[in-house]
Amino acid sequence: MQKLESSSRFVCLGASCKLSSVARKILLLITDLEIGGTPTVVRELAIRLNQIAGVIIEVACLSRWGPVASELRAAGVTVHALAATSMLDVAVIGRLVALVRHEHHDTVFSFLIHANLAAAVASKFASFRLIQSIQTTQPRPRWHWWMQRGIRRAADKIVVPSASAAEVAKTWANVPAEKVVVISNAINVDDFKRTSVPDENATPIAIGFIGRLDPVKLVPVLVRSVMKVKEKVHLHIFGEGRERTEIAAVIRAHGLDRMVTLHGVVARPQEALQQIRLLVLPSIAEGFGLVLIEAMAAGVPVIATHVPGIRDVIREGETGLLVPPDDEAALASAIDRILGDANLRKKLIASAEAHVRENFTWEHVLPNYLKLLRLTGDEN
Repeated sequence: MQKLESSSRFVCLGASCKLSSVARKILLLITDLEIGGTPTVVRELAIRLNQIAGVIIEVACLSRWGPVASELRAAGVTVHALAATSMLDVAVIGRLVALVRHEHHDTVFSFLIHANLAAAVASKFASFRLIQSIQTTQPRPRWHWWMQRGIRRAADKIVVPSASAAEVAKTWANVPAEKVVVISNAINVDDFKRTSVPDENATPIAIGFIGRLDPVKLVPVLVRSVMKVKEKVHLHIFGEGRERTEIAAVIRAHGLDRMVTLHGVVARPQEALQQIRLLVLPSIAEGFGLVLIEAMAAGVPVIATHVPGIRDVIREGETGLLVPPDDEAALASAIDRILGDANLRKKLIASAEAHVRENFTWEHVLPNYLKLLRLTGDEN
């Protein structure tokens, strides 16, 4: 059996140390620990849960070691990379079973379909409470939903980040309503300083996209919309993914090399948010859209599509602007509207920050996880 990569355990936090006899041991399982929205949620959740006395939180990814794994280890969380060579590497399930048995995890909380599947199969060979998470409202690939439908019975609860994702889980994966738990994504607002880009008339105006370069994000639509924007803008694209080649081809085909920059991945979204005056998320579907609340906390106004998941986060005309998906003209018009109206920008920025503080901070969200994981004495 292949050796698991893992970090040393951090058992002392501040003035108090964890008990040598641990009452609970929970494993958070995810497909990979590359830079992205769900790995970020797992990182922040693991760090916070790992500070609770009498509880040890460990994180495992099906794939090889990634940058978020290093961040978790630096924060004192034990991480295991199960080193799957591909999505078809079924041997990773054996390594997962061995890990759970060896470390005596009483609960496995899995994130994303591949991790959900691996955990569901592993539950046949090891004893633990399984909680699954569905983080998308994306209709394709369809087999994801067929697979989720097949493994839903293995889970005690299934967590979704929004009401839209809850409806999708019930409809497409046939998840019973009593199994669904809605827990929104969260951030620490104080980690996001106001953008340093001056809100003046300097041109070109920096606008941006932050996220994985995946077809569901419809980044080529955003690139082409730049040609229709009346204001002089420069589009900064932060992220990596399988659609980078196509995006680069669209930029070249339309002669937009001087108006669009592909920056590649950034370790922290704050680095990108400090460089732009407007964030645009043109996705066809999202489970939530973590980058939206990150931008809202940083004082960067947002434009996104009126689709499930996103419309659970943005209030049209109050905390951001919503446009139809795959509509270059509507996207360009919304960009011009925000950039050309200082009063609208100020209104959106103030309302958005208040909205995040009232709904999407860890102070509000963490108690829901504590209840779910039975760490409060109040079982869900």
